[in-house]
Amino acid sequence: MQNTNHKITLMLFEHRGKKCIAVHFPYASALQAAVRKTKHIRWSNTGKCWYIPFEKEYYDDLLKNVKPLADIDNSALKQHVRAKAATVATLPRSSSGPLPPGTTKSLKPIADIHPVNRHVLPAMRQVLVLKAYSPSSVKTYMNEMSQFLQALKTEAADEFPVSRIKAYLQYCFEQLKLSENTLHSRINALKFYYEQVLRKEKFFWEIPRPKKPLQLPKLLNETELAKLFNALPNKKHKAMLFTAYSAGLRVSEIVALKLGDIDGRRMQIFVERAKGKKDRYVNLSPVLLDILRSYIKTYSPRPKVYLFESEQTGMPYPTRTVQQIFQNAKHKAGIRKEVGIHSLRHSFATHLLDKGTDIRYIKDLLGHFNIKTTERYLHVSKKQLINIISPLDDLWNKEQIEW
Repeated sequence: MQNTNHKITLMLFEHRGKKCIAVHFPYASALQAAVRKTKHIRWSNTGKCWYIPFEKEYYDDLLKNVKPLADIDNSALKQHVRAKAATVATLPRSSSGPLPPGTTKSLKPIADIHPVNRHVLPAMRQVLVLKAYSPSSVKTYMNEMSQFLQALKTEAADEFPVSRIKAYLQYCFEQLKLSENTLHSRINALKFYYEQVLRKEKFFWEIPRPKKPLQLPKLLNETELAKLFNALPNKKHKAMLFTAYSAGLRVSEIVALKLGDIDGRRMQIFVERAKGKKDRYVNLSPVLLDILRSYIKTYSPRPKVYLFESEQTGMPYPTRTVQQIFQNAKHKAGIRKEVGIHSLRHSFATHLLDKGTDIRYIKDLLGHFNIKTTERYLHVSKKQLINIISPLDDLWNKEQIEW
């Protein structure tokens, strides 16, 4: 039976420029434990509240966890949805009862889509979810498709011919000045809808793809790395960046690490369901193992599940927080290169190449599907270039030029 002594209020909450749902309730240990079971729930120090992304999946999960314990007041949330989305009546309602957030990543794209195409995004999202695409891929595909639908205005997307799709993509490149990477994303979204959702005969081989620029990985040299690490006074933050560089991990992999993933006997780190839902093992440096043991032993509060837990929530650190930790250290170290935390992964791969490590092993350590992705590091490794003498040096040594 539902406990009416407790009440949870749901409200719109802006967090770092993104729509979220704030969860307000009086403290009760059982109720807080139920709230914390919700997927992707976070604590905001600024808002002094728990919050979840403004998405139906997390909304429904929250209701499932707390409905037996409390009454739900979502009147403010319902008012916002109705005010912002003229098409909210066309969206599926929550199986839990109250009106949910939109079935897409945001309600904003649907508002400008003609009724003839209102079925497209829900149908596309359903197939994406059933095929277990990652949340980031779903978001990208839905956003790109919504841009296409808005451009169509009153024309039906299901009947759009190949010739018109080519003309639209040409318009995106010449008039909208979209980058090659964005064009690839839009083509992928269109291809998915027509071939996977509508099950039409494959025709995208007829549509040429823009050539992507060859962008070399940006990295830090060993002197810059030393300055970066020494600029961090916080042991936990320092351990995060040591782990990123020592094992070549993505930021999403760092925050997802659990205490049980560190295997001191086999000297391995288990990376679970990384990019492409691919598990892998990476080497555990003896130095890093000592650093992590010292961090876990001395840091308060000690982590319980995740290697790097938030003190407020006990959940993994948000990736943006780790990215900001890197940027703060970079500025404090006086490093002017335009690099992000991913440069630690690039530096890891390039420095291994410099030391003579076989590129096939580096591919496995990084979790790349294709060796061509790893081969980019051959262009920045100095191993083969270090013995090449510039012709300017030859002229100078032969005393044929003066300064």
